[in-house]
Amino acid sequence: MSDDTATAHHLWDSHWQTDEGRADWMVPDPAVEQTARLAAARGGRRALDLGCGVGRHALFLAKIGFTVSAMDGSDTGIGFLTEQARATGRQIDAQVGLMTDLPYPDGTFDFVLAWNVIYHGDRSIVLRAIAEIRRVLMPGGLYQGTMLSKRNENYGQGREVAPETFVLDGVTDKAHPHFYCNAAELMALFQGFELWSLDDREHRRPGSYHWQMVAERL
Repeated sequence: MSDDTATAHHLWDSHWQTDEGRADWMVPDPAVEQTARLAAARGGRRALDLGCGVGRHALFLAKIGFTVSAMDGSDTGIGFLTEQARATGRQIDAQVGLMTDLPYPDGTFDFVLAWNVIYHGDRSIVLRAIAEIRRVLMPGGLYQGTMLSKRNENYGQGREVAPETFVLDGVTDKAHPHFYCNAAELMALFQGFELWSLDDREHRRPGSYHWQMVAERL
């Protein structure tokens, strides 16, 4: 399918426009903090926060010493991050863009984060995003990200708009395509990476299972 399946950023652009919409997305996830510190301890210096939203992780990465680039499809999210970076004295290269077409040279980053991002689309979108992530990571660089698990309560619900890709009409961001996978399918998607860790965890509420993974770019 085409890029028409990667539409969730339109919903999030509206979400980020209010204090209420941003409220739950201002504090870095502890799992990200842990892996970012590990990446820094390994000598990592340049990081990309892909699908950065309002910038909670990009700001943290800058705080611990990374040179940070941040990208999101939401103009509002990027605008808010830019304001926060200016207010806190952080230097962050923040820009609007697509996860399937990253404007960075090959091997730019030591650490790439895509937290709750690349499953917004069908399998072809996911594969293109992963290929771009691998391209901009230097060999030996770390990737950390999430994917939707088939244990998630929304798997199989609504309209199947592509294989393993569902839309729940009228249900906030689930009205946009979401791709689900099991562990074996996830590993097949991430060819060219050496898996470090993979956990199927509930996120913000019961039943919200996401794969959390850390992998090294081969």
